[in-house]
Amino acid sequence: MTFDLCEWNKTLAPSLAESANDVRVARFLRDSFPYPYTERDAERFIEAALKDSAGLSRAIIVQGRAVGAIALTKMSDVYQKSAELGYWLAPAFWKRGIMTEAVRLICRKGFDTCGIIRIYAEPFAENVASRRVLEKCGFVLEGVLSKSIYKGGVFRDSCIYALLCESSH
Repeated sequence: MTFDLCEWNKTLAPSLAESANDVRVARFLRDSFPYPYTERDAERFIEAALKDSAGLSRAIIVQGRAVGAIALTKMSDVYQKSAELGYWLAPAFWKRGIMTEAVRLICRKGFDTCGIIRIYAEPFAENVASRRVLEKCGFVLEGVLSKSIYKGGVFRDSCIYALLCESSH
C-alpha cells in the first residue's frame, strides 16, 4: 500500500485523533499515549513534535490522512550516538507492509542525518507483530527485560532490539 512519511503539521490533528483513538493502538504503548485519544491530544502531540529539533518525528500518511506515527528520539549524554525508535499504526492499516517500510525509511534517514550509530526499540514482549517488523528490518534481539513494564495493573516483559549503522563497524 502506498504511504508517505511527512513532517507533522496542524492540519493533520483531526485524522491523527481518529486514527489514534483505538484501544488496540494504546494497549502496547506507554501510558503517555492517552486512550481515549482526542483532537486536543493530537494537537498537543503535533505541537511537541514540531518543537523537537533533536528528534525525527514523522506522520504516516495514506490518502492525505495521518494513520500512524513514527519517530526517532535522539538520546543524550553518554548515549548521544543512540536513538530510540517508536511507532504505531491504525489497525485498519495493519498487515500491509506499511510499518516495515516506514521503519526502514526512518532508520536510513536517522543514520544519514542525526549523527547516530545505534537505533533501539523496546516493544512489549507479547507484541509479536511489532517485534516481527523490527526483525524484518534487521534489528537484533539483545535481550528480554523481565517485568520491566507495569501497565493496566499488570507486569509485562519487554524486549530490547537494536540496529547498528553499517558504516560504524
